[in-house]
Amino acid sequence: MIAGLDPRELIELALLIAVGALSGFLAGVFGIGGGAILVPVFYECFRLAGVPLEVRMPLCIGTSLAIIIPTSLASFRAHYKRGAVDMGILRLWWLPIVLGVGAGSVTARFAPERLFKIVFVMVAWSAAARLLLARETWKLGDDVPKGFLMRVYGFFVGLLSTLMGVGGGLFANLLMTFYGRPIHQAVATSSAIAVLISIPGAIGYVYAGWPAAARFPDVTALQLPFTLGYVSLIGALLVMPTTLVTAPLGVRVAHALSKRALEMAFGAYMFIVGGRFVISLL
Repeated sequence: MIAGLDPRELIELALLIAVGALSGFLAGVFGIGGGAILVPVFYECFRLAGVPLEVRMPLCIGTSLAIIIPTSLASFRAHYKRGAVDMGILRLWWLPIVLGVGAGSVTARFAPERLFKIVFVMVAWSAAARLLLARETWKLGDDVPKGFLMRVYGFFVGLLSTLMGVGGGLFANLLMTFYGRPIHQAVATSSAIAVLISIPGAIGYVYAGWPAAARFPDVTALQLPFTLGYVSLIGALLVMPTTLVTAPLGVRVAHALSKRALEMAFGAYMFIVGGRFVISLL
């Protein structure tokens, strides 16, 4: 025992702090909020903490969304100062994204745990294939659409991001690069979209997970003051500080990388994290 903690608990604590630093860095580099790295790690930590399988994945996602709030704000501010954020896309997308987040939060209350894993893997590996194998001819158009279709995209960005526990940067990156936008601008704009998604998304998961404490009264990790709905307060408090320190560093790295290097790095990252849940599904 060290400071009242057994070795397993110490390992969990060290892992969460390290993951906070990594997720903040990746939020800055890729504009993704860091949820795609947080969700798999939280899944292992909550498994060790005895969280039942049927609520483990939504607890990971809700906690991830809560952590993305300050991380994405720090990342957005750093990108905005460099003038890289497309504010026109944000003005067009903010309402459809918020509506999509609401729909995703309602779905989270009733959907089976397996659905979250399937959505995560499908989107993560689609993104990896697009980025690792893409050619300049792989695009949907010469510029992003301006009307109804763009608002439909916004709704599904909010919906799928809420189900996956990511800040929406993954989807925004894909859409903007498929429509010919530079990867650096896509990353910067995605950091702002993560702000739009994470705040209502975290609130939605508090609502969705409110009955979980009563369903599992013997699971300490699901009870107040450790957890609020599907948001683990202790997990969020452990991870948040280091994310805020490393997010600005990630922004500097993103703008130093070439376009192709940034695409390859993001694609490899999404392939690896998607593989974790393929193993779990099999």
